[in-house]
Amino acid sequence: MKLLFDENLSPKLARRLSDLFPSSTHVRDVGLKSSDDPLVWEYAKENYFMIVSKDADMHDRSLIFGYPPKVIWVRLGNCSTRQVEELLRREFTAVQKFYEDDYVSFLALS
Repeated sequence: MKLLFDENLSPKLARRLSDLFPSSTHVRDVGLKSSDDPLVWEYAKENYFMIVSKDADMHDRSLIFGYPPKVIWVRLGNCSTRQVEELLRREFTAVQKFYEDDYVSFLALS
């Protein structure tokens, strides 16, 4: 399970969660800083990432286009990087089931 963290999340998350989600990265680290959502979407799709975002636009894209890629929508509002990390750690089993489910395109976590 590889995660691609959207620009609205800290680039530190890929490193901090590497024990659970190896090979994860941030859009900044793959040359997609300030890129439009369609470019991020295509990169994730072509490279087998699940997108993690706080952006409702990614959620909307998943409803319109389905997957791949799958989208994890972080619904914490204004929060710290630590809170996002704790959420993904706490919900690891849910993320794993989501990844394995062929019928679901997005997962909302809060």
